[in-house]
Amino acid sequence: MDLLELRDKLDVIDAQIVELYEKRMDICSQVADYKIKNGKKVFDRVREQEKLAKVKSLTHNEFNGHGIVELFEQIMSMSRKLQYQLLAANGSEGRLPFIGVDELETRKARVVFQGAEGAYSQAAMMQYFGDEVNSFHVDTFRDAMSAIDEGSADFAVLPIENSTAGIVNEIYDLLVEYENYIVGEQVIRIEHCLLGVPGTKIEDIKTVYSHPQSLMQSAKYLADHDWQQISMQNNAFAAKKVADEKDMTQAAIASEHAGKVYGLEVLKKGVNHSGTNSTRFIIVTNQKIFKKDAGKISICLEVPHESGSLYHMLSHFIYNNLNMTKIESRPMPDRNWEYRFFIDFEGNLSDGAVKNALRGLRDEARNMKILGNY
Repeated sequence: MDLLELRDKLDVIDAQIVELYEKRMDICSQVADYKIKNGKKVFDRVREQEKLAKVKSLTHNEFNGHGIVELFEQIMSMSRKLQYQLLAANGSEGRLPFIGVDELETRKARVVFQGAEGAYSQAAMMQYFGDEVNSFHVDTFRDAMSAIDEGSADFAVLPIENSTAGIVNEIYDLLVEYENYIVGEQVIRIEHCLLGVPGTKIEDIKTVYSHPQSLMQSAKYLADHDWQQISMQNNAFAAKKVADEKDMTQAAIASEHAGKVYGLEVLKKGVNHSGTNSTRFIIVTNQKIFKKDAGKISICLEVPHESGSLYHMLSHFIYNNLNMTKIESRPMPDRNWEYRFFIDFEGNLSDGAVKNALRGLRDEARNMKILGNY
């Protein structure tokens, strides 16, 4: 047979596959009806594993065995998504433990930020809550999360991502550890300045203090100088240290705002090499609330440590036409070489498609947590 004849035969088989697929999906909808009436879960991992083993045993070589398992994983995944949609259509989409609000109650709120007076976190806080915000600061990110967890603060402002340095790993880990939730975000432009005691000349400097990310972001400028670089917990702490010690051989890399707070002189503006450097801050509270007009959702999930598991999780976004905007991974502290995934996607917790996707993820993931809708 020539190639055209072989293709004609494939076309006949493909048409049969499509017909059988549609018949199978029709039966799956009947299965969904049964599960709705009897309150049964859509996902049955044991049943699916038994089914995959059975269809693999019907093949005649190892290559076909792997192929048929992959094919039926897809077919059963599509079946589950159909069943989730039918459950939602019948009013069985489930309620999410979050309350929609028109506005956040911020007028009398007490807000905590990490660092010292003059920190970029303080600048982000003032942009979000206003200059008259009732606030206090703490030394560590954990202290800030604890403050809202225990109720001594209503909101915390925390940096989660920088456009050049990447994510702040500790914040991701703390979002999992604490029952606190993201309700807003604020992006601010970062312009690092070289700050010194008034009267300091650049040629006097021997030591520079700053946060490790700020030192990295200013690496090109610092490479032109033979200065000792010392990491600090926060840029504002670095500025405060230089101001307190009044040593003209010391300088800090921090914001111009920090310089004004501590009476330091700006020796050089814009020492960070990226002119578009920005940091995204999240606004966190201990209440399960979201603004009714929120448009971004953050979740984290753990997936079974097996081939294709992450792919199947992500397919819930595809089938519900949801746009995933970000994915990050963090190692699981108690399981070597296994990871927790953090995902941002567009949507609102009141949307049917979002509820449908989250239901599927909750059923199929090892663990899933909604971090916030904002």
